[in-house]
Amino acid sequence: MITDKVGDLITRIRNAQRVGHEGVRVYSSKFNTAILGVLKREGYIDSYKNLEGTYMTEVKLKYDEGQPCIRKIERVSTPGRRVYAQIREFKPVFNGCGVNVISTSKGVMSDYEAICQKVGGEILFKVF
Repeated sequence: MITDKVGDLITRIRNAQRVGHEGVRVYSSKFNTAILGVLKREGYIDSYKNLEGTYMTEVKLKYDEGQPCIRKIERVSTPGRRVYAQIREFKPVFNGCGVNVISTSKGVMSDYEAICQKVGGEILFKVF
């Protein structure tokens, strides 16, 4: 049984891109779908769709000239150590080239979207 679904999602995407897979299957949930929506809006994955009859989501990974679009993805909050931040505490990821994915009271969004909506929250992970 998986206790850290966000960590599992990140690890599956990271491992699939390291070996050059075109896509990967991850466990489906509303929270994971919201995270995948942020990654798609920010241009880190091509697409995702829920597979009918299963509890899985198919994620199509994005590559640029053979190199993965996700250079680095790492978890910030863990089940044992939650990291929360207010708007003024958001720091640029990799000199502004990456994004923090944040869980807020208004849903899962990137740090830029959170600043625009003036909400803080739990920093789930950062991606570059």
